[in-house]
Amino acid sequence: MTDASAGEPASGGDTGPTGETMPTGAGYHMTPDEFRARGAAVVERIARYMEEVGDLPVASRVAPGEIRRRLPAHPPTDPEPFADVLADVDRVVLDGLTHWQSPGFFGYFPANASGPSILGELLSAGFGVQGMLWSTSPACTELEQHVLDWMLELCDLPPRFRSDGAGGGVIQDSASSATLVSMLAARHRAGAPFDRLVAYTSTEGHSSIDKGARIAGIGHLRKVGTDDTLALDPAALDAAMAADRDAGLVPFHVTATVGTTSTTAIDPVAAVARVARRHGAWLHVDGALAGAAAVAPELRFVNDGLDGADSYCFNPHKWLFTNFDCNCFWVADRGPLLEALSILPEYLRNAATESGEVVDYRDWQIPLGRRFRALKLWFVIRHYGATGLAHHVREHVGWAAELAERLAAHPKLVLAAPHPLNLVCFRHVDGDDATRALMAALNATGRVFLTHTTVHGRFVVRVSIGATATRHHHVVSLADAIDELA
Repeated sequence: MTDASAGEPASGGDTGPTGETMPTGAGYHMTPDEFRARGAAVVERIARYMEEVGDLPVASRVAPGEIRRRLPAHPPTDPEPFADVLADVDRVVLDGLTHWQSPGFFGYFPANASGPSILGELLSAGFGVQGMLWSTSPACTELEQHVLDWMLELCDLPPRFRSDGAGGGVIQDSASSATLVSMLAARHRAGAPFDRLVAYTSTEGHSSIDKGARIAGIGHLRKVGTDDTLALDPAALDAAMAADRDAGLVPFHVTATVGTTSTTAIDPVAAVARVARRHGAWLHVDGALAGAAAVAPELRFVNDGLDGADSYCFNPHKWLFTNFDCNCFWVADRGPLLEALSILPEYLRNAATESGEVVDYRDWQIPLGRRFRALKLWFVIRHYGATGLAHHVREHVGWAAELAERLAAHPKLVLAAPHPLNLVCFRHVDGDDATRALMAALNATGRVFLTHTTVHGRFVVRVSIGATATRHHHVVSLADAIDELA
């Protein structure tokens, strides 16, 4: 007999309609044997999804509220067979997905997954680690430190970001959090009243910079103009910072972007760094998508000027086949970051922390709790290796160049921006309405999904090539569809 007070699963129960043994009494927990069988079914369903996703309409076509109407009004009173739950993934969930893993997904930027990443994520979930302190799981912290140092080597990033120096790296959930954390560190270093602090970015900077400034309580955020390539103008930045200083304000933070969301414009980081340094401001560089390009040696122009940055980040969950969420964030000097974010209540005190010999990553982020994100990135790096990562990034850049060449030769289409990496922006010569209609017609096929932006006030279609499942023939098919519908 099972001791119910010990919380152990019961040895048996009633048989459900699908033949499953249903839990009773204390036996509501899934046993290891049950997990083994049902986990195999889930892995099989994911593998089948990988096989079939290219045949599904890329964008969800459900109406607002449709998914909720498929769900029962009330939660179940009694346990339900796992087979029914898994069946409802197909019946309820699948139609409501926009398939980011589709080979026809060319919208936004990629949010990639891959086999090794999914397996690493599964293992992380299985271990159930809460890695807020080194002492709460040393491997969670030390593997993360090591993987972040590996990423520096893979991308040939400045050694000042290494964990064995004054700086170091950490995995944030997203570039949004990285930007906010950099602002908090810079705010602490500046030591001025919040209402006098001024942050800067270009007019093409990501919306997360606005949100970060708002959350951090920053009094002023300046959007500085760009040049013809939509990159931040260092002279305009210098003038804005000088004017603010003359007005009694404190320039404290600049966000430069390597690969803007709209067009992958690349700010001149080296020149921006000189301006920021002259005015005593922290320079954060957001490499969100484009930073991944540095795994290919010939694309390391994306690193230009990073040796002058106080912090830098990019997202392996965009273009390095690592499922969301996974942002690599580095600082050249971790001192201001820790001083800004470290709070140590008595219940978190421990000998390892007191020794000063370990890193407690709770001090490097907004929340206290931490997932073991490094596992999935570790799995990806070991599966692909430097050679494999560079191969696939290189392919995407090459396919984008081919697509751009074909679009540029089309009599009804115009390239709307430079295409240094894997994003191609174009518009119809007949104006914004024609461009909108073309994008709508392409998306209506269900075979592709595209999104838009505005460039110099014009409506522009973006083609982001970088999904894990995308192959050359998918890009060719997209080009053919554009030819047909333009």
